[in-house]
Amino acid sequence: MTQTIQIETDAIVIGGGFGGCNSLYKLREQGLSVKLIEAGSAFGGVWHWNRYPGARVDTEMPSYQFNIPAVWKGWNWSQRFPGDEELRRYFQHVDSVLGLSKDALFNAIVTRVQYDVGSCRWTVVTNTGLQATCKYLIAATGSSYKKHYPKFQGLNTYAGKLVHAADYPKDLDITGKRVGIVGNGASGLQIVQDLAKKDCQLNVFIRTPCFAIPMRQREITPEEAEMMKGYYDGIFDRCYKSVTGFPHNTRLQSAHQATPEERKVLFDELWARGGYSFLVSNYYDFLLDEKANSIFYDYWVQKTRARMTNLEKMDLVAPLKQHMLIGTKRPSLEQDYYEMVDRPNVTLHNLKQSPIVEFDTTGLVTCEGSSNKHLDLDIVMCATGYDAVTGSLLDLGITDKNGQSLEEKWSNGVLTHLGLMVPDAPNFFMVYGPQAPTSLANGPPFIEMEVDWICKAIVKMDREGLQSIEPTQQAAEEWRDHVAAVSEHTLYPKTDSWYMGSNIPGKRREPLIYLGGMQRWWQSCTEALENWDGFSTK
Repeated sequence: MTQTIQIETDAIVIGGGFGGCNSLYKLREQGLSVKLIEAGSAFGGVWHWNRYPGARVDTEMPSYQFNIPAVWKGWNWSQRFPGDEELRRYFQHVDSVLGLSKDALFNAIVTRVQYDVGSCRWTVVTNTGLQATCKYLIAATGSSYKKHYPKFQGLNTYAGKLVHAADYPKDLDITGKRVGIVGNGASGLQIVQDLAKKDCQLNVFIRTPCFAIPMRQREITPEEAEMMKGYYDGIFDRCYKSVTGFPHNTRLQSAHQATPEERKVLFDELWARGGYSFLVSNYYDFLLDEKANSIFYDYWVQKTRARMTNLEKMDLVAPLKQHMLIGTKRPSLEQDYYEMVDRPNVTLHNLKQSPIVEFDTTGLVTCEGSSNKHLDLDIVMCATGYDAVTGSLLDLGITDKNGQSLEEKWSNGVLTHLGLMVPDAPNFFMVYGPQAPTSLANGPPFIEMEVDWICKAIVKMDREGLQSIEPTQQAAEEWRDHVAAVSEHTLYPKTDSWYMGSNIPGKRREPLIYLGGMQRWWQSCTEALENWDGFSTK
């Protein structure tokens, strides 16, 4: 029988990734008593869970880290794009420097969250018997936690090894095995890129080919890492003041304002530079104009096909005729993905031509024209992503001051103000949640801005003697309409993606991310804080 443990504290933070760690640190600095609840056994968030082969961040250093001098002075990154193991070591370092563990409760899954009008406090219940109450509740559950398994017929009858990318076994041996990989996003790409080099037969099932650009990974010497610290203030400041949270150069020029020769010079330069420079530092209108987007696609497809030899595979992963609006799904960074899928031990399956019909005990069946084809598989890996952005929030079992669940509140669409708060949920804050720049921004600097806003709001409340704040229904509806209107001016709604909630069957299709950029969002946040515009106070 689970023993009930009761805690009373000023603030509770749910989630131990970048958002949770930053919230715990900043709120403690303000003199609040804080407890953090984390489902995993350590800090790290998505980097605690992601241990699949080739797992690696796609934001380059040094901009993907906390801007806390006490932390970065004692830490040097060893690669331009660090892997999962180095990122976990980084979070151990963060904990060691900031002493976060003393206020953290690990291996605890939140099952119920309720607001009590009488006491003006939240109660948080976990599967470990914890009942914690607080004045301020911060959900830092991230965009990528709730794993998504496709509902393939017969999947539960499959007797081989079934693996999700976010739950990859440490001791999985693929030597000599027939491996199937379903999913072609960032995790699928990284797994294929790694496993193709091993002694195995890879079967890669592709519904929509990914859009991937060169990472240009490289090692960073300790001397270079130390030298770069002399520029950290400038780099972080640029991140905060940018549209995307990246410190890259930007170009306020349309692709149509340049000649084909000028475009090629710029494209070649950014392609060679690697990382997200090819997108962030390029002509600004490729996500606004289909003709501009096609110019980018034509360049990309030629560069990509030149790296492959198998024409049939080329036509699937990089078809000459544009099949997608690039950038409207999460772009991936690759090191040698296209060379790896070109290898003879890798078989590509076009799910649009030959969809998966069902699984059975030994593998799966695909539809090949008028007949079916059975494929024996020893291991099936689902790199099928997450119920992103909202899934982990809805799983918390949150009910507001009227006893209405968050799931009911959002049944007709997500409703927040500024992506930070929810009507009828006093003193409930979200970090890296829906209707904020979130997944289209560089996480750590954007999260720091969100947490700073929360801290400023709490200081202002304390100064003015307020018990609680919550957004008005009208303000949340206006913000939702603004999020939708901004989205309609881009190409994003033309693509089914997890940005739009389209990757989960039955999930409402709507823009989950604010596409107006960090600066427009931050201006709205700052103005709201001046006079509590859009908020009810008590």
